[in-house]
Amino acid sequence: MRSIPGFLYALTLGAVVGLGLTWWTLAGGPGFNALRIGPWSAWPQAGTPDADRYARAGLARSGDLPLGSGEGLAFVATRDSAGAALDGRCRYRIEPIAPPARWWTLALYDADGHLPDSPVGRHGFTSAEVLRRGDGVAAVVVAPDAAPGNWLPSGPAGGPFRLVLRLYDTPVSTSAARSDAVVLPDIIAEGCP
Repeated sequence: MRSIPGFLYALTLGAVVGLGLTWWTLAGGPGFNALRIGPWSAWPQAGTPDADRYARAGLARSGDLPLGSGEGLAFVATRDSAGAALDGRCRYRIEPIAPPARWWTLALYDADGHLPDSPVGRHGFTSAEVLRRGDGVAAVVVAPDAAPGNWLPSGPAGGPFRLVLRLYDTPVSTSAARSDAVVLPDIIAEGCP
């Protein structure tokens, strides 16, 4: 009689711990086989049949549609180049943006992966519309207040956010093992309140 309550306790504790750890693993994105370049992380296997079960479960939970290995690669940043968490109240400069890709996009999402409210209706830039310096390199300012040039509003409420740099038709997705040859932009904090 004494073993039944102990068994139920152990079963309940195991279920709570197991489900909690699974939720925690899936909430952080597909954490295995990550390609890290500076503050940017990508998962080259996420859009392939070789994706691990946690990556597939995380994608099913989020509803994201990853790029296939022949299409390109999406890099995500939640921290600046110094390692501090991205904060919507701060001002950041993202440069030099000249990734090895035929086409690229840079977009800002809130911590949950949704597009935040934007006072100007802008959530990102594409390689076709961004203003470039004379050397062909682009820079984007992410800040809550308007800035000249390529300004991306971080949202009126501030708070944590993530940046997603998608590279289309790029050799990076096929040469993920050679990440030392790939140069992605720095995310430089220029000031916080």
